[in-house]
Amino acid sequence: MDTVQSARRRRPETQPEEEQPLHESAAQRQELFNRIAPVYDNLNDLFTLGLHRLWKRWSVSWSGVKEGDTVLDVCCGSGDLTFLLSEKVGINGKVIGLDFSKELLEISESRQRERQRKKPCYKNIEWVNGDAVDLPFSDSTFDAATIGYGLRNIVDRKKALEEMTRVLKPGSKVSVLDFNKSTSKLNCKIKDWMIDYVVAPFASLYGLANEYRYLKNSIYGYYTGKDEVDDLVKENEGVDRAIDDEDLDKKAEKFIEEFRENLSKEVYEERLA
Repeated sequence: MDTVQSARRRRPETQPEEEQPLHESAAQRQELFNRIAPVYDNLNDLFTLGLHRLWKRWSVSWSGVKEGDTVLDVCCGSGDLTFLLSEKVGINGKVIGLDFSKELLEISESRQRERQRKKPCYKNIEWVNGDAVDLPFSDSTFDAATIGYGLRNIVDRKKALEEMTRVLKPGSKVSVLDFNKSTSKLNCKIKDWMIDYVVAPFASLYGLANEYRYLKNSIYGYYTGKDEVDDLVKENEGVDRAIDDEDLDKKAEKFIEEFRENLSKEVYEERLA
């Protein structure tokens, strides 16, 4: 893909384990995402075997977004969720894609310019370079919000949720999509293997192995499952769990069926885009 080919190749930079950057501060994480921007989409495909595309469609559905809405995508990255939201709200709606990485936003803007001729709704997207813990928007501005693979990378997650709640209209939803720390030893071993022997070696071709080793640490420092998420919800007034496990299973079955039916068409359209 073009984004991989344009990345500058150089020899892998190896450091002793104890000297690898911890990326504990927001500034360090901002620098990290600026560095990995050229290969961000390709490594997401590699790590999830392409399934992140399906999961992002689920996330958009969970947000409850509808035609004509004004929607916020926090930590928008290269814009996958932002573009899906744009298709949902249509030309009469509005989507704001916010990220603290200027390099990722440049990729998003480039994708928008390339695609909006075939999908005029993409003209309703505005990109904002901003901080998830200090959103530059007035109270009760948005009808829905999403954050995909972003909350895990925010230092002050509680503040980020408070900010998203503040800018949402009463009764609106924020849909959070992310990797979690599994309670299954087998799942943990699979994730570790993928990062250590697939993602990190591939990233090392571009001198980014250490940056992608951060991914493992961020997952192990994230929430384990339902109980921890419930605790987080209790700490944030105005936030509630929108979907229970039974509802999730039903939605998953429906989307898998729709995904199978539309997969060939979607792949064909992306190749033409």
